[in-house]
Order: sequence, then structure tokens, then C-alpha cells
Amino acid sequence: MQDYEETTAFLGTWGPFQKMVFILLCTSTVPNGFSAFSVIFLADIPPHHCRIPDSNLSDAWRNASIPLQQVEGKLERVKCSRYNLDAIQNFSRLGFMPHDVNLTDVLTESCADGWVYSKDIYQSTIVSEVRAELFSGSVRVLYTALGVGLFFAVGYMMLPLIAFFIRDWRMLLVAMSVPGLIYIPLWWFIPESPRWLLSQGRTLEAEQVLRDACKKNKVTAPKIIFKASEDEGETCQPNDKHNVWDLVRTRNIRHTTLILFLVWMTLSMGYFGLSLNTSRLHGSPFLNCFISAAIEVPAYVLAWLSLRCGPRRLACSASMLLGGGVLYFIQLVPADLPTLSTAFEMVGKFGMAIGTSLMFVYTGEIYPTVLRNSAVGSCAMVSRVGSAVAPYFIHLTVSTLFLPETYRRPLPETIEHMQKRQM
Repeated sequence: MQDYEETTAFLGTWGPFQKMVFILLCTSTVPNGFSAFSVIFLADIPPHHCRIPDSNLSDAWRNASIPLQQVEGKLERVKCSRYNLDAIQNFSRLGFMPHDVNLTDVLTESCADGWVYSKDIYQSTIVSEVRAELFSGSVRVLYTALGVGLFFAVGYMMLPLIAFFIRDWRMLLVAMSVPGLIYIPLWWFIPESPRWLLSQGRTLEAEQVLRDACKKNKVTAPKIIFKASEDEGETCQPNDKHNVWDLVRTRNIRHTTLILFLVWMTLSMGYFGLSLNTSRLHGSPFLNCFISAAIEVPAYVLAWLSLRCGPRRLACSASMLLGGGVLYFIQLVPADLPTLSTAFEMVGKFGMAIGTSLMFVYTGEIYPTVLRNSAVGSCAMVSRVGSAVAPYFIHLTVSTLFLPETYRRPLPETIEHMQKRQM
């Protein structure tokens, strides 16, 4: 079979068909921005302190029953301990007032009666409740690196705006589920990938998808779209079976897969760790979350430009070194400059967002059609372990230099094509 890109060139690269599928697929990522990071607000920990159950205590003694500590130059109540309740009750019965007693000499105890949570920011959170392939190469890169990322960022930016007005976690969960209904019509409006159908030997179905696309683009399809060629034996036959074990079956592919697993784990730790930490930064959690989401917009634009103009290995390594490198400087920032620490964290998030976007495209380009979905899915699965183990791999971001280059090179169609690539 001929090269897929060359064979389907008659369809054009940016007609009504491609635009429709592009918009539908991009729009479907908006709810992901809600669901992926709604936990920032659903599970945030509001200011809290130990509950003092004895109603016979005066307000003065209740306020004095919680030890104070210095936090960023301010006195705040300790969250998980209180002065011994029996001792406090005894002082109260004897007629003493808090200023009459040196409370620092009183023993402390754990919060045996639960906690009291502030409602200054949230009405409730889970914590307070519980503890108390259809495109050509250039368009494919545009969709994966820019389209998906920008629409995801739109949903991400909408999240803090919604959470600002819905302070109860139950109602916020309901609000987050509504946009997910957008996935329902995708079954009827987005066709199957012709490239994947071909890899499964379903040539007639692949041709039908392309003929329907030609009608939408108002172009004429050839009578025979996919012709057999002399190297047909190298293509995937319908009886060929491929699975995730093919990712580690041969030495070259196994080498590439293991490197990608390490890189994806590192990115997962950095990206999600920084994103979920926004509610604990200095200032408003809603504003911090919005800034964290908005910083992804220029990140995805830069990722798209990098994919259009430069080698993948250099772009991936540079973005990850930027994202991880600036985080080291946070340790040098004085405690009285929290805004500077936040700025460094946002720059780190910027680099991690670029790297994450690049790796989705890069991983898909490295593997042949018959393994592409399995490879990207496996890398995404392994990356979820990143939050636990990736801190030990922060220096391995340069390992992308040992991956094969894909810039301006045709995508591999078979496993044999991938193995022939030079490292």
C-alpha cells in the first residue's frame, strides 16, 4: 500500500470536513479542564482548628484553648492540636482568665472531637465534610499540541470562575458533570480514523470514510483510493495481532518505550503537582488557579510553534529543563516574598505544560500506526505513577536526547519501519 499521506492528498488538508472534526474534538476537551483539576476546590483544606465541645467554657477560654504559631510572620491557630481540655476546664472552674495563666506550660493533645472549618472561602469541601487520526501531519500537530491544549486550558480557566460562585462541593460536582454531556454526540459526528481502519485490514470502511469526507470538502475521490503495491507484505494484515507487549518485545522499541515511561512520569509529577498545589499558594486560591490555567495558553502556543519549526528532542528537553530548573530557585526565596515564589512556580508550570503537550505529539510520531494508540495510552497510564516516583527522575529529562528524531520525517506505518529508524 502506498504512503497514507500521499494517497489521501486529494482530500486536501483544511477543508470543511477537517474543520468540523477539529472543532468537535477540541470542544470535547473543555470538560477535561473541569474534571482534571476540580479537586483543587473540591478537596481543598480550609483554615481549621480543633473543636472545643464543652459549652460551659466562655468565649475567651474557647479562643485560648488553641495554641498559636507563627506562619509567614502572622500568628495563626495550630490546626491539629489543642491545649489539654481537662486543664482548661479546671482553670475555668477556678475562676481564672486566659491572661492569668501561662498556657505555654499546659500540655497539648490531639483533636479528639474533630475540627471546626472556616467558611470564609468555601461553604464546604470534601475535606471539611469527610474529615469532619483524521488529519494530515501539519493539522495533526496543530490539533494535538495547540487545539487540545487551548480548549483544555479554556475549561481549566472556567473552573475557578465557577468555583468562585459555587462554594459547596456537592453543587460544584453537579456543575462539573453537566459539560460532560458534550461527549454524547461525538459518536455520530466524528468518524473512525481511516489510518487505523487500514491497519486493521478494513480497507472498504477506510475508503468510505474518505469518500464521505470528499463530499463535505466538495472534491472528487479517485475510483480506487488504496491500491496494493509490491511491499504489501510489509503492511499490517487483518490477521496480525498487536498489543502492549509489542512495546517491549524488541530491543530498539523497548529502549524507546522505557525512556518515554521515565519522561512521562517526570512530567506527570511536575505538571499535576504544580497544578494541584495552587490552592495552597499565597493569596486567593481562585486567582491562583486561574493564573495557573492561563499560563498554559502561551505554553501550548509555544509548543505548537516548536513542533512546526524545530527538532522534537531539543524542544522536549529544553521545556522540561526550564520547568524543573526554576523550581530549585524557590528554595532561595525569602519567606517574606511569597509572590516571587508563586512567580517561579508559574514559570515551572509553564515549562511542564509545554513538555506535556510536546510529548503527546512526539510519542505518537515515534510509534507505527498499529502501536500508536497503545503507546500513548501506556505512557499516559505509567505517568500516573509519576507523582510518587518522578522526584527521583528529575535529572533524567535529558534522556529525550536518546530518542529517535521525528521532525520532517514520515510516520512509521509498521513495527519494521520503527525498528529501522536511526537512534
